[in-house]
Amino acid sequence: MTDQEDHRHGHRERLRKRFLRGGEDALADYELLELLLMFAIPRRDVKPLAKELIGKFGSFAGVINADTDVLLKTKGLGESTVALLKASQASANLLSKTHASSKPVLSNWPAVQAYLQTSMAGLSREQFRLLFLDRQNRLLADEVMSDGTIDHTPVYPREVVRRALANNATALILVHNHPSGDASPSKADITMTHNLKEACAKIDIQIHDHIIVGKMGQSSFRDLGLL
Repeated sequence: MTDQEDHRHGHRERLRKRFLRGGEDALADYELLELLLMFAIPRRDVKPLAKELIGKFGSFAGVINADTDVLLKTKGLGESTVALLKASQASANLLSKTHASSKPVLSNWPAVQAYLQTSMAGLSREQFRLLFLDRQNRLLADEVMSDGTIDHTPVYPREVVRRALANNATALILVHNHPSGDASPSKADITMTHNLKEACAKIDIQIHDHIIVGKMGQSSFRDLGLL
C-alpha cells in the first residue's frame, strides 16, 4: 500500500467511526456525501468530488434529489454512484413517509411536514402533489400530479377531482414546492387554490390546506388565512 493509499484508508476509517459515534450531526454536508461516495468509488479520494457536488447542487439534499439524468451527466459520477445516491433519496423518503402515515395526518403534522421537506425541498423543478385523506384524516394515497419548470407547474381541477374520486378521498392537502427557496405563496398559487377549492366543494371534498415547500421551510395557506 502506498503512502497515498494508506492516508486515504485512514481518512475513510476515521470518517466512518465519527459517523457511527455521532450520526449525521457529527458530519458536515460534504462529509456525509463523501461517506456515501466511498462505497461506490472505493479506490479514489472522493472528498473533492463531494465538495464539488455540494457546490453545484447547494446541499446534501440537493444532490440526492437532483434529477437522475442530470447526475448521470455530472463529471465524476457513473451509473453505480448515481444509483447509490438515488437509493439514499428513496430510503429517506420511504422512512419519512412511513412515519407520516402512522397516524391520522392532522394529528401527526410534524411528521408530515418532515416528509414533505425531505421529499420536495431539494427538487430543481416545481412539483405538485396531493395527499388524499379519508374521513378519519388517514392518508389514503400520496400522488405526484405534475412536474413543471423551475417556477411553474400545471394543475388541472378536473384531474384533481378525478383522482380524489378514484382514491375515495373525502379531503385533500395540496402541496407544491418553490425551487427558488422562498415558500411565500404567489398570486397564481392563491388563484389556483381557490379554483381547486370550488371544484372540490361541488363533490363534497374538503381541502384542508395547501402547503408550499421551500428550501428552508414551509408556508401553510390555512395558517396564513388564505383557505
